[in-house]
This record gives sequence, C-alpha cells and structure tokens, in this order.
Amino acid sequence: MTRSLAPRSFSFSRLAIYSTLLLACALYLIPLIVMLLTSFKSPDDIRTGNLLSWPQMITGIGWIKAWDIVGGYFWNSVKITVPAVVISTLLGALNGYVLSMWRFRGSQLFFGLLLFGCFLPFQTVLLPASFTLGKLGLASTTTGLVLVHIVYGLAFTTLFFRNYYSSVPDALVRAARLDGAGFFTIFGRILLPMSVPIIMVCLIWQFTQIWNDFLFGVVFASGDAQPITVALNNLVNTSTGVKEYNVDMAAAMIAGLPTLLVYVLAGKYFLRGLTAGAVKG
Repeated sequence: MTRSLAPRSFSFSRLAIYSTLLLACALYLIPLIVMLLTSFKSPDDIRTGNLLSWPQMITGIGWIKAWDIVGGYFWNSVKITVPAVVISTLLGALNGYVLSMWRFRGSQLFFGLLLFGCFLPFQTVLLPASFTLGKLGLASTTTGLVLVHIVYGLAFTTLFFRNYYSSVPDALVRAARLDGAGFFTIFGRILLPMSVPIIMVCLIWQFTQIWNDFLFGVVFASGDAQPITVALNNLVNTSTGVKEYNVDMAAAMIAGLPTLLVYVLAGKYFLRGLTAGAVKG
C-alpha cells in the first residue's frame, strides 16, 4: 500500500509544481506577447481587436517606422554601452587583482570606500557628475555618458573581481613571482585566462545596467546624443496626431531586444560566474 501511494503522491506534487511554474511563466510573458502582437498589427486591427487577438494582416510597417525614429538612438546606445562595459570590466579586473593579490597599507580601507559606491543612488551623483563633465567639455555628449557609466560601474566590477580573485590560491601567484613574473605578466597570463566566468558576470551586469539606464541618459545627454531609452520615452509620450501603438510597441521591442538576447545567449554563465568564487581553494 505504501509503495503504491508514494509514487502517486510524488507525481502529484511534481505536477502541481510544474503547473504553478507554467502558470507563472504564462502570466509573466503576457505583456511581451501583447507587445509583439501589437507591433505587427495595423492601426485598424488595434482599434477593432483585443490585446491578445491575432492580427488579421501581419504587417511590418510599425517596425519600419519605429526604426526610422529610434534607429539613430539605438546606435547611440551601442556607442555608449560597448566601450563603457569593456573599460569598466577591464579596470575592475585590475582593481580586483591589486586588492586581492598586491595588498598595500590601507587597501582594506580603500576597498571599503570603493564598495560604498555600490550603495550610492543615481540621484546623489547627478550634480557632481554634471559639474565634472562641464569642466571636461563632455556635457551632452555620448563620450560623457561613457565616462559616467565607467566611473559608476567600477565599484561593482571591482567587487566582483576582488571576491573572485580572493578564491585563487595564493601559492599560484607566489610561484609565479618566484619564476620572475611581474605584475602584468601574472595578470595577463595567469589570472585573466582563469577569469572567464566572472568576466561574463561583469559583462552581463554592466550591459544590462547601462543599456537600460534612463536617468543618466536624460540628464547628461541631449538631442542626437541621447540613448534609445530616452528616445523611447519621448516617442511614447508624443501626443501629436493619431497615436500609433504598433510603432510604440515595435520601438519598445527594439529597445529591449539586445538585453533579452544577452540573457538568452549568456545567461547560464551569469549564475556560474556568481558562484565560481564562493568556495576558497
């Protein structure tokens, strides 16, 4: 009797878990499905149908119009995100390497002060950053936005790399020093090849934070230098003429596709990287 009931109760519990997960997944995906369907509808379909109705005639005119409006700002986001992600990751790796392998007097205090940057709200750095960019002649430029994102992201990338490198055996670095390896040789030939998991974490983290940023984009950039998040906000809030919801939805999909693709293609490395340095040795 016990043997017959155990598998049945086990299967029922698994069925309940999977049903709950599928329901949660469906509810979570409804907004994305609505956006995707609406982006391929004509204005007449939007007015006559409901949110989840299939378009009577699939058309890409909404995507074409959306790209004509936000395409230039999309490339602005690329120009801002790619160098900011690469530079902040590289500098974070160097900082983490120094703070974990080449400790100096006051290094713990320095790391603590740098770590404090992780808890600073965006709003607290707006005025100092504006003043600095103005003095450097980088106000309202994509280069200025790159600099802001590099500086703001350094606290996070340094934290990630420092914790990761702290799990590397000290004997490995000491042996390299005895063999005559210097600062950059150890970093470039020993630690960087071992750092792929945490590099992926930093790349995904920084890419998501920078690409989706709105506050820095609207404050530190203007006109043709603005990122796509600001352009999307301006498009959605435009009230001139007939509202074209298919264009708005297509533009939102264009703005969200890069981060979606990053997580789909590299999301599995994110969890691996976060847990890679969890155990010392």
